[in-house]
Amino acid sequence: MGTIIAIVNQKGGVAKTTTAINLSASLGKLGKKVLLVDLDPQGNATTGYGITKRSLTATTYEVLMGDVRPADAVITTSFENVDLLPATQLLAEAEVRLLQFENKTLQLRKALVQIKENYDIIIVDCLPSLGVLALNGISACDSIVIPMQCEPYSLEGVAELLSTVKRVKNSTNRYLKVLGIIFTMLDKRLMVNRDVMENIRDKFPEELIFKTEIPRNVRIAEAPSHGEPIIYYDGTSKGAAAYIKLAKEVLAKINLERQ
Repeated sequence: MGTIIAIVNQKGGVAKTTTAINLSASLGKLGKKVLLVDLDPQGNATTGYGITKRSLTATTYEVLMGDVRPADAVITTSFENVDLLPATQLLAEAEVRLLQFENKTLQLRKALVQIKENYDIIIVDCLPSLGVLALNGISACDSIVIPMQCEPYSLEGVAELLSTVKRVKNSTNRYLKVLGIIFTMLDKRLMVNRDVMENIRDKFPEELIFKTEIPRNVRIAEAPSHGEPIIYYDGTSKGAAAYIKLAKEVLAKINLERQ
């Protein structure tokens, strides 16, 4: 049975979806059977895999509402070993409708249990908030990865997120772990980036910070508009190399936790 990893940060613009897309593709390239769950009404993970939203008949929304079985909403992508549970703007309605459910933060967990055994790893791309949809993602996963851009106020956002993780552990997901913080869109030529990195490293244990760093890279930024993960759009780029390295580090961390 596979492991579920949520990519979470309530702050937007930190390469959260970019990380979800490229980490899932890289894990697939390394031979792992992967499901990417788009849990963001913007649906950028869906379009980032080249899926046309108007062609969809079942999405994460219908799955959360219990109208469709998860297996019936999953799409086989054209990229190696990666399936997708897509999303559209309709998912925004779930933020309100889920409030009427008795176990409003556990609907995604109940859905993924039905298909978890089909995959080595399930990646959940959470929306940039800490509302009921994001809490569904955190409650459903075994661990979380926190993409973080090295800019002012980032530390405050991470502290708030970790506080939420602690509450979820105490209420609905006692085995939840933080797999690590990953620095994204990094430009070490900028003093502010170096200062924030140093600050984070001072505040958190070394094992909570990924050794892999994702550079600011034009090819990573271009890839989504072509509907391809970076390793397929430009496999020779620094961005592609960084995400393959991250995928290997994620696998090493998962294996270490299982020992």
